[in-house]
Amino acid sequence: MAKKNLNCSIDIKRQCIDPNHSLVPIVRRCDLLGINRSTYYYQSCKDESCNLALMRLIDEEYTRYPFCGVEKMTVLLRRQGHTVNPKRIRRLMRLMGLEAIYPEPNLSKALKEHKIYPYLLRGVSIDQVDQVWSTDITCICLNSGFIYLAAVIDWFSRYVLSCEFSTIPEEFCIKALQAALKAAKPKIFNTDQGSRFISGAFTGVLKKAGVKISMDGRAEPWITSS
Repeated sequence: MAKKNLNCSIDIKRQCIDPNHSLVPIVRRCDLLGINRSTYYYQSCKDESCNLALMRLIDEEYTRYPFCGVEKMTVLLRRQGHTVNPKRIRRLMRLMGLEAIYPEPNLSKALKEHKIYPYLLRGVSIDQVDQVWSTDITCICLNSGFIYLAAVIDWFSRYVLSCEFSTIPEEFCIKALQAALKAAKPKIFNTDQGSRFISGAFTGVLKKAGVKISMDGRAEPWITSS
């Protein structure tokens, strides 16, 4: 019998093996699937619960000290009695989307492909509903990990008009905006200069709805914790 040429992951191949099947031995089935018998019996040694606990601690320390990078974060956790190295902290911080806040070169240069709109609210009195809306994104810590939240609010009433959750920070802020516009329409929509708000996809929704676009004078770090 020829071996099967299965173009799939090792995990899927392992699931194809029925340990209760008595006619064909496991050795032969591993051979037919093109995997080693040791691979079939392998059990991961990763302790995800430990990683989640470390990520929660990193989130708490980052909230207090957002200027801490990998090295300083490693020192902080070691002082609390955790045996960690910079490689692990770097991997977890990348997974969480956290980066130390520090001055970088050419921060004032805007991307040419994205238009930056002027700030329209200086000296403006906000005295009615649907006069000005705004949006922002945050990262929320959960028992099983982290999730991103995008919300649209009315400045006058402080009412949350819509919100969207996602495990991946891509495009869900546009869904929150579209959901809010189904109920009403503001005169002015204000955001910071975050990459997801200056994109043509986001501003295009506002232009199509006939809403004036206002942007703060600088980009704010949008991944925060609560």
